[in-house]
Amino acid sequence: MTTDLSQEDADVKIETLLAEFYDAETGFEDLGRCKAASDLPSPYNELLNHNEHMTVTVESHHGESVDVVVHRYHRTKNVDGDWYSREITLKTSKSGKVVQYGIVRLNIQTLDPEVWRQIESRTIPLGRVLIEHNVLREVQLCGLWEITAGPALASLLDASEGQTLYGRTALIYCDGEPAIELLEVVAP
Repeated sequence: MTTDLSQEDADVKIETLLAEFYDAETGFEDLGRCKAASDLPSPYNELLNHNEHMTVTVESHHGESVDVVVHRYHRTKNVDGDWYSREITLKTSKSGKVVQYGIVRLNIQTLDPEVWRQIESRTIPLGRVLIEHNVLREVQLCGLWEITAGPALASLLDASEGQTLYGRTALIYCDGEPAIELLEVVAP
């Protein structure tokens, strides 16, 4: 994904998230190309331009609950912490429609062990785990993105290669600590 601008807000850099699963040497071209956006067309603006959990937002928009599909994941321990990253899609429970793509990068040390166990199970959407465990959380919108889908993103979202999609980067604070970095892209 070639970026025109890296947004520095809240220390969430789209390049860092993309590099978890895509090759920076190729400009992340397998996923696509993106540029910072300030105005998104409807309904993408309503779906992305807020400080709420996307799990709740897409469930409300589609009128049914969503399930998580984890495509890839890994864990990395370094001087900055114990990090877990995963590439996911969310699909509606009844119709099975893919409604969102995401990359999640979280610092395991900032989470209660039971919360971490549920996230690590890869069976429940992240937002739902945090809500059900009453984790004191604040979602901070960091940036809005216009994305030209590459082959991987098009395949994951049932979109066409080259299609314009929209997404956001966000940071979730858990119990006052910056804990979870997100790239979230809604399906067309």
